[in-house]
Amino acid sequence: MTETAENALTFSARIGSHIGVRDLAAKARFVEDSGFDQVWVGNDLFGEPGLVSLAAIAMSTDRIKFGSGVIDPVSLHPVQIAMFASGLQELSGDRFLLGLGAGSDVFYSWAGLTPPPPVTRTRQAVLAIQELLAGRSPAGVAGVAEGWLPQAKLRFLRPTPIYIGAMGPKMLELTGKYADGALPLCLPPRHITGVIEQIGAGAAKAGRTLDELDIAACIWCSISDDRDEARWYLARHIALYSGSLSTAALVANGLDPEEFARTQALMLDDREDDAIASVTDSMLELGIAGGPNDVIEQCSALIEAGVKHVSFGPPMGPDTMASVRILGEKVFPALREQHHTKGI
Repeated sequence: MTETAENALTFSARIGSHIGVRDLAAKARFVEDSGFDQVWVGNDLFGEPGLVSLAAIAMSTDRIKFGSGVIDPVSLHPVQIAMFASGLQELSGDRFLLGLGAGSDVFYSWAGLTPPPPVTRTRQAVLAIQELLAGRSPAGVAGVAEGWLPQAKLRFLRPTPIYIGAMGPKMLELTGKYADGALPLCLPPRHITGVIEQIGAGAAKAGRTLDELDIAACIWCSISDDRDEARWYLARHIALYSGSLSTAALVANGLDPEEFARTQALMLDDREDDAIASVTDSMLELGIAGGPNDVIEQCSALIEAGVKHVSFGPPMGPDTMASVRILGEKVFPALREQHHTKGI
């Protein structure tokens, strides 16, 4: 059975760089050469210069689709976002994917910004940008912020798919109602089942189906030919974020918050090695880790559960680009063959 566009698998990478734009663009090219379908880069306030990086990626790659993961509608006005999206589409030959998100209230406070609540500001932006990219003014559209005038139309526009970075139930429902794609961070990966259900509920309210959305299961993945090394890097990543995870979310997914509290206490006491060693097998369920066969097995379970798009993100492994190569050479062919054979 030949895969069609409807049932084909999509693999993407979420990458960053602490060196600079040129380094990130080179990484994106390597990701493309390794057989990925999409590459996503950040644009957090006070973080990497994502818009510049996106332009560099557009000019450094030929085939791969690339996206912003994510642009916020507070530090950039929706009109500017629509303008940048149109420009990146034109520059890349329509390979750009516009990832939007609510952004961080912490970062906004640093800049003296006081935006509307996360779901409100995201909804207002998505609807406004959709109108602008369709050549219309957002004036008078239900759900859009007040103040737009009828003459608020773009002079240069290029239709662009809109993805929403969503985690909570209200944002997931919003995604199902309005977006072309979703970027939910799935901690643990099995959380994607509930995510799909919540997005589906939002889609149904808008008279849509899940087939109309590209839902990326954004997972933490650490892969290396050395299985123990890969697991260590995921453990380190979990230790670093042990104090930032929602207790309610941990409990809901059958994880023990006390284990994470113990690890966080060790981190706060500057005992990083002990903190990493304290990460248990159950805590490692927050991500996917191991050698190629381990990752194939765990990703196969996601695909059998209905996932069509797996997005691999940090920690990735001891060498991010080596991990990208292993995924492209050893993992993707196996997953695609299994998918093709089973006719999923």
